[in-house]
Amino acid sequence: GDQEDGGVSQRVLGMFLTWMQDRKERVFVVATSNDVLKLPSEFLRKGRFDEIFFLDLPDSEVRRAIFEIHLRRRGSDPETFDLTALSDATEGFSGAEIEQVIVSGLYSALSQDVTLNDELLLQEVKYTRPLSVTRAEDIEQLREWTRGRAVNAADRALGGVVKPVETETGDAL
Repeated sequence: GDQEDGGVSQRVLGMFLTWMQDRKERVFVVATSNDVLKLPSEFLRKGRFDEIFFLDLPDSEVRRAIFEIHLRRRGSDPETFDLTALSDATEGFSGAEIEQVIVSGLYSALSQDVTLNDELLLQEVKYTRPLSVTRAEDIEQLREWTRGRAVNAADRALGGVVKPVETETGDAL
């Protein structure tokens, strides 16, 4: 906010709102926010952004798919891992936290001169305190705020489940 950056954030938001208001061409704008509660209300009204979606932490099926993507991306065959156990062990983890479990597991495997395996990954899970634990109150406050104010993105996705998609660059979306 203003106190942290000398007002730069407010000026950038103001310029963006003006641009959105004055734009004559058809434009489709998608934006993300880790904390919608910090956005000014004029940013959230209909006509600026026509819909607010909430995407909660990934469920078991999505966590499994995230493991598959990031293991494959780092040269490991997901079929050689117990993805169900890994998915179950990472309840409350974000996609980024799951990715870091794999990265940390690879460092551990390298230091021990072994191949990445379930045991190493599960050990890294035990060492990790996800934001759902360290910031549980903040996450619950965000969930509470979205009730009645935002569309659940998982409900709007095909089959009711948002599945990560790997792009050509290997990023998981």
